[in-house]
Amino acid sequence: MIIGAPKEIHEGEARVALTPQSAQLLAKLGYQCVVESGAGAGARFSDDAYREAGVEVVPTAAELWAKADVVVKVRAPEPSEVDQTREGQTLISFIAPAQNPDLLESLSVRGVTTIAMDMVPRISRAQKMDALSSMANIAGYRAVIEAGNNFGRFFTGQVTAAGKVPPAKVLIVGAGVAGLAAIGTATSLGAITYAFDVRPEVAEQIESMGAEFVYLDFEEAQQDGAATGGYAAPSSPEFREKQLEKFRELAPEMDIVITTALIPGRDAPKLWLEDMVLAMKPGSVVVDLAAEKGGNCDLTVMDQKVVSENGVTIVGYTDFPSRMAAQASTLYGNNIRHMMDDLTPEKDGVPFVNMEDDVIRGATVTHEAAITFPPPPPKVAAIAAQKPKEKPKELTPAERRSQEVAAFQKQTRQQVTLLAVGAAILLGVGLVAPASFMQHFIVFVLAVFVGFQVIWGVAHSLHTPLMAVTNAISSIIILGALMQIGSGSFLVILLAGLSVFMAGINIFGGFLVTRRMLAMFQKS
Repeated sequence: MIIGAPKEIHEGEARVALTPQSAQLLAKLGYQCVVESGAGAGARFSDDAYREAGVEVVPTAAELWAKADVVVKVRAPEPSEVDQTREGQTLISFIAPAQNPDLLESLSVRGVTTIAMDMVPRISRAQKMDALSSMANIAGYRAVIEAGNNFGRFFTGQVTAAGKVPPAKVLIVGAGVAGLAAIGTATSLGAITYAFDVRPEVAEQIESMGAEFVYLDFEEAQQDGAATGGYAAPSSPEFREKQLEKFRELAPEMDIVITTALIPGRDAPKLWLEDMVLAMKPGSVVVDLAAEKGGNCDLTVMDQKVVSENGVTIVGYTDFPSRMAAQASTLYGNNIRHMMDDLTPEKDGVPFVNMEDDVIRGATVTHEAAITFPPPPPKVAAIAAQKPKEKPKELTPAERRSQEVAAFQKQTRQQVTLLAVGAAILLGVGLVAPASFMQHFIVFVLAVFVGFQVIWGVAHSLHTPLMAVTNAISSIIILGALMQIGSGSFLVILLAGLSVFMAGINIFGGFLVTRRMLAMFQKS
């Protein structure tokens, strides 16, 4: 069967759903690929690059829609494109089914099987097909670059002969995929980065990336991400007021604010209000990644960049992934390829829509002339629900004292038993061994016992470096080999030489390993 990618007709869209690289991989699944001439031009994929990858290039969209059994797109089809579909055809693209009921009706009437890439369930097995995350990752990165372009100052602090430059302070509101990508980019550029999210479970992720999590002094049981497919759930009015109060406190300090908060099926919540923008310093920047859904900022204008009366730039672009079309097309093409991999279990070039598969069922919005949206909830939770951690019981002084006494008594019994057994063994050996042997043997046993007690009392975190040093020091036995190396017997000389060689490795290697391990705990 034939997979085709038409040129996107949405104004300003530069991405393409099929790249030369993904086409070669689709060919291994048994498919033939066809692309409309100029479809990849916006992403810098020429027609010749497609031809070299074995893709047929057709001159018009009408010819492509007529030829392709599976049509892959980025944007949802326009009415003119829906009119070119036919019964039995499969369409894979972003659809936004909750916002486009008329489009679903049109596609189902025409008998088209529609797979919405924005409806792929957010479960582990489907991560390779999660186009929303792929595009959000690019949007988060590009938002920081766009903010820096409009900010006009360094992100990182510098001390130069011309003066001192303070680091930029960046606030990321929402720590989903886009938010985490923005955090990573801002911190890597040297900014002091703060981040906020209503889901407390993401605090560790934020802090692990070098940002500071903004905590609220508010007690409210937040819904776990597993119940909302990994997205934030709507907050209570009380929580929202506390949240806005915190943002008003932060606004005068922040140079750049990037908002990414979205709730599926709802308009974007208003989180950065007009008074917060007016409280920011002139030259500051707000980048609103939720502009397509109404924006998180009061002053956001979709697809435009505006400047407030106090000189704050508000960026409301909705095409951040398209502004990095080559990278976005590559990732989206990989998402499409993985979806086709799941749709072609036999690798025979024939797609099979398995409605028993959670991933395929969740993404399929029309099938066999029927609308299959919304899908049933997935059988597997999107995110494992966090189990509440049990707090250790606080011991009373008396209980703590009794535990210490019990531990001391146990240790004493062990040591007395060990000494008694050792004395009995020494006595048994002394009955049969000569006195000269026993003199050295007793010294040896006492050395082993003292060494054992010393090493056993060391903290576990120091065991490895300490063992390496002990290993090196124990190689003092090299003295015995050196004393015998001048013997008249060839065999003794050979054995003594081998002993010197091996003990030398032990000595130098032990100290070298210890030095390297201790260097791991030192600041460079």
